[in-house]
Amino acid sequence: MANWTAADLPDLTGRTVVVTGGARGLGLVTSRELARAGASVVVGVRDPERARPAVEALPGDVELRRLDVSDLTSVREFAAAWSGPLDVLVHNAGVMDVPAARTADGLDLQTATNHTGPFLLTQLLLPHVTDRVVAVTSQLHRLGRLDVADLDWRTRRYSPLQAYRDSKLAQVLTSLELQRRLTASGSAVRSVLAHPGIAHTGLVDHSRQKLVLRLGGRLLNDVEHGALPTLFAATQDVPGNAYVGPDGLGSVKGHPVVRRPARTGLDADAAAAVWRATELLVARG
Repeated sequence: MANWTAADLPDLTGRTVVVTGGARGLGLVTSRELARAGASVVVGVRDPERARPAVEALPGDVELRRLDVSDLTSVREFAAAWSGPLDVLVHNAGVMDVPAARTADGLDLQTATNHTGPFLLTQLLLPHVTDRVVAVTSQLHRLGRLDVADLDWRTRRYSPLQAYRDSKLAQVLTSLELQRRLTASGSAVRSVLAHPGIAHTGLVDHSRQKLVLRLGGRLLNDVEHGALPTLFAATQDVPGNAYVGPDGLGSVKGHPVVRRPARTGLDADAAAAVWRATELLVARG
């Protein structure tokens, strides 16, 4: 559908959606619009008390639960408490271009937040998922240079922005491998990717990328439009491993359409290797 917006969302009454990081920025808009369309939305956040005012202001059936995707214990606790069907799992939570740090599990914070934690959450919740898993990635995955032997930045010199790029490429490759496994098992569940273009969000407040926002101004997506690819990916009839992003020049802004990820994100051998390497990180954590 040309110029698709949140007004085109179908009636989602009876559907249950989890949105990680759903209390601010793109995640808050995603949670709000899904709830407005009738879905029961579970918002998973690291700090429920801080998020409560924003979440309680949302319309419809919205529940707040603690979920720190960088903390594997928190991920396991969230998944263990889940009961009943889950129509859509939206991996929205993320960090960008942050200094080197290790989580309580000893994992690189940026990789754990953007890739390792969501990977584990998908594995644990997948038996409940009835429709699809949506991962919010970035066009910066195109600049990823993954070292499968060092996904966790233990031997390489840490680069905050490169770690972000690599984590987003890992997301794209994980979606490819997840879809392969779902298809091979005969499952109708889909793995889908979405990216917001370049949007004005809090994610880049501390990043060198904030300069792009200052210079770009009205050329870039606002948060409302930046959430549209996620909403489209979560509700429209798109194929498995679809990559949804803005339709404008360079996919920077615009209305959501199905596009193509980088060629590196379609490498089946690399996808399988990233999957195996991530399994080892999760087991170690």
